[in-house]
Amino acid sequence: MLRGTSATLRILAHSIRYVNPSFSTSAVAASTQPNAALDLDPTLKALLQDADISLTSHKHVMEKRPLRELEPVAIEHPEEAADAEDFVEDHSERGEHRKSPAARFGSKKIGSVVMPTELQKSITALIDASDKVQLHSDATRLFFDESEGWDHSYDVKYRSHKQGARHSDRDGTAFASVVLPAHYSAICAVLHHVKHRLGPQWNVQRVIDWGSGAGSGLWASMNIFQKPSSASEEPRLSTSNISTYLGIDKRDGLVAIGKRLLRDTDFGTLSATWQRSFREDDIIKRTEGHDTLALSAFMLSTLQTPLARKKFVKELWESGAYTIVLIDHKTKAGFQNIAEAREYLLEMGRKELNDPETSDWLVRGAHVVAPCPHDGSCPLYSGKSVSLVCGFSQRLQRPSFVRLTKHAREGHEDIEYSYVAIQRGPRPSTVGEGVSTQARSVGRIGAVGREEAEHIRLKEEKVAKELVLDADYVETRHEAEANHIPAEIFPAENSEEVEAALRNEAFHWPRLVFPPLKKSGHIIIDACTAECKIMRLTIPKSQGKQPFYDARKSSWGDIFPHPPKNRPQERLQSTREGGSKGDDIGKRAKGRDRRKGEKSYLKVEEALKERKRASRRDRAEGRLALLAEQ
Repeated sequence: MLRGTSATLRILAHSIRYVNPSFSTSAVAASTQPNAALDLDPTLKALLQDADISLTSHKHVMEKRPLRELEPVAIEHPEEAADAEDFVEDHSERGEHRKSPAARFGSKKIGSVVMPTELQKSITALIDASDKVQLHSDATRLFFDESEGWDHSYDVKYRSHKQGARHSDRDGTAFASVVLPAHYSAICAVLHHVKHRLGPQWNVQRVIDWGSGAGSGLWASMNIFQKPSSASEEPRLSTSNISTYLGIDKRDGLVAIGKRLLRDTDFGTLSATWQRSFREDDIIKRTEGHDTLALSAFMLSTLQTPLARKKFVKELWESGAYTIVLIDHKTKAGFQNIAEAREYLLEMGRKELNDPETSDWLVRGAHVVAPCPHDGSCPLYSGKSVSLVCGFSQRLQRPSFVRLTKHAREGHEDIEYSYVAIQRGPRPSTVGEGVSTQARSVGRIGAVGREEAEHIRLKEEKVAKELVLDADYVETRHEAEANHIPAEIFPAENSEEVEAALRNEAFHWPRLVFPPLKKSGHIIIDACTAECKIMRLTIPKSQGKQPFYDARKSSWGDIFPHPPKNRPQERLQSTREGGSKGDDIGKRAKGRDRRKGEKSYLKVEEALKERKRASRRDRAEGRLALLAEQ
């Protein structure tokens, strides 16, 4: 239709061009024609003139094909692309600042872990020197289970020394290419969180690593504890703040692989040594242990007996290190090992407080830095059996050698772990009486709260203006207050002072041990609280926009600063049948809330099948009886 109309207008304009030179653009050519001019309506003349101009100036250019998804786009103006990236970053920062400072402090995490370039190059060189087919076969044999998939635990026992010498290098290479990146990401996540909680005054310079293996704890601690001058650069071993590293491990094959990874790497002034056991001359004095970290990652699960694990934990305590970090797999056995080690370390700290011989010590006792907000018994560990696990997850951006070794397509993987970080000394207390209420209000208002306060202020101001009769006074007052916001809405807070106050408060904030349940009008949070209980906190919209926004943006593993509007409910582990419904921890089993006498379709289906089988049996028995009579 449009094509025909365009052709008609083109022909009509061509004929008029030679008829009426008064409005045509081809007046010179029309002056030679003998035909007389036609009298046309002025409106038609204007329409034909516009059609003539548009047709003569038209260029037949095909429309550009719309870009397909994931198709590369040529950027004509690089400065516009940079502005777009800055806009995205600024937008994400504004979204983050909509949280209150307390919620940002409680939810700060390391994000997705990317392995440092130095470590990737070292492992890649190690893999290049090995047989790729044999490497995949070894990795599958050691760490892959058809029912559970890839596993990050390593507990290999050789029949003889000859078999160990023959397979240790191959198994160590498979460990470095599959397990080491996952262990590295988990250790980085834990150390990053503990460093964030303890602040810049926690200056680690010495690391004692039990179960050092191929060096995952070495690389993680060296990259987390960097010198302040190199904080903006990519972490490197040469710029680390750690000066002394002691690795303790009896697995000679893994230790040899760890040393090979450091062979062509510049690790600056680091003094790194490895031993098969911890000696008495390695014990650090109490007065010199403030800058020492005792680390053990995924080692407790390799110890078979409770006595061996207890002896191992006692060795960590007697090392003299001021901070002790234990990490294990997020399994029932791994969590039980962490819970038992936590209880034993706190028990030894309580013995120090009650011992009169230690009354002159400057630092006595022990407290949990993370993840627990208390030093009492773990509410998820009853001492006999474990039904629920307190654990967390960390994502790793898979390097290319991990994807090639596993034959995996995904560019990331998640490792789940349980951990505890314990420090010597008493737990920091809250601010003293008289200023506690004021201190607990610090950092509780973000951009959402300020917007809400400004909206309330403007609404009250509008109501007040309606009561004022003098229009000139109202206009003058409005202009004076338009560019001024009261200090109580936008408090002038020093970020360092606020963070120091929040860091002290955070020792008593509840921690989310399960993912929050986010409803339209309220957020349900199951958290471990300072009362040594698992409590259900409900944050409704009516509590305020800022607490509701912070609760909606919270995630598993965060510490939550806002107290609930209503009284929290205690969650219990169901230990017997017939207990009270709805107060247990975790997800409910299917059919748990079904009322007595209510029919189940599964039971009806099973009853029908059983009835059919019984009728078939009866018919078969009847036919056999008839045959027997004949």
